[in-house]
Amino acid sequence: MGEPTTNQAPSVPPILLASSPHIASPVNSRALMANMLIALTPVSVFGAVIFGIQALLNIAVSVVSAIIAEALFRLITRQEIRTGDLSAGVTGLLLALIIPPSTPLWMTALGAVFAIVAAKEFFGGLGANVFNPALIGRAFLLMSFPAAMTKWHFPSNPFPLRLTDAMSSATLVDGISGVTPLGIIKAGSDVSGLGKVLAQAHLSVSDSYWSTMKTLFIGRHPGSIGESPVWLILAAFIFLLLSKTIDWRAPVGMIAAAFVSAFILGLDPLFSILSGGLMFGAVFMATDYVSSPLTAKGKIIFGIGAGIISILIRRWGTYPEGVSYGILIMNAAVPFLNKLLPRKYGFAPKKKPGTAHAGQGEAK
Repeated sequence: MGEPTTNQAPSVPPILLASSPHIASPVNSRALMANMLIALTPVSVFGAVIFGIQALLNIAVSVVSAIIAEALFRLITRQEIRTGDLSAGVTGLLLALIIPPSTPLWMTALGAVFAIVAAKEFFGGLGANVFNPALIGRAFLLMSFPAAMTKWHFPSNPFPLRLTDAMSSATLVDGISGVTPLGIIKAGSDVSGLGKVLAQAHLSVSDSYWSTMKTLFIGRHPGSIGESPVWLILAAFIFLLLSKTIDWRAPVGMIAAAFVSAFILGLDPLFSILSGGLMFGAVFMATDYVSSPLTAKGKIIFGIGAGIISILIRRWGTYPEGVSYGILIMNAAVPFLNKLLPRKYGFAPKKKPGTAHAGQGEAK
């Protein structure tokens, strides 16, 4: 006699429901955040070296404040504390690198807490936020403390501040108050005038056009802590691409759109992509997994839109920079951009060439 048969249904794999980001890779979020921290480290070191201990303290305060804010919020709301995913540290570091080096430390801490709590945890935590938390933190600080957030200094000797001065004041002891290259252009000057300012401050070899562009590329000029060293940002971009941490579409689309838009509007296109935070925003902000599109077409449109809006704000806005708002505006369009790819619930096997013809022949 044969073996008894059973009517048990075949096992079905469980369906897992989770919020974005959804990544078709065995790499987890902790590994991705670790790669981002590795890419940001040289940029952070560069900013600390040229702007001094105040910049270094701002980086440390922002990162620590972000981690503590996330842990305390999740503890109070009785949620799992997951600082081990490193996302809070990345948010804190990104925020620190896009603010002036002379920002008072208490403001930096407040911005980090707002970025984590209001822009991330209020939406449900990692994977649920609509807008980039670091950019929301910067926008909050800019609206709340515009004077402090638009106070810039020329690079000075490494670590010019005494620790007590850094803790109590936002003044760079050996720094010279000034404006960013974008601010100089916004005030009515041109690239030639910018070159003279950089040459007089001994930040550029001469006031020639290519010497000015070289200074912008190297990044030794007034600006945020980590937005200026274009060469290190490009190196980070290559590393993140090779490690498959980010996708190339959004950053390339953003840079290309900014270049073309600047040319059309009569601005210097090379200056436009080397100045301000455009390169930094394209590489580190427009590629955020949660607040950027999931589809290939969506990523390209996202980058193009952010680049165009950034240049439009620079051209006609009252504030010299527009990258933060360009990316935040496109963050709001992400749900619509995600619909550019049809939903696929299954795949039909492809028919071999000639199969249909053979069937038709037999039918005849």
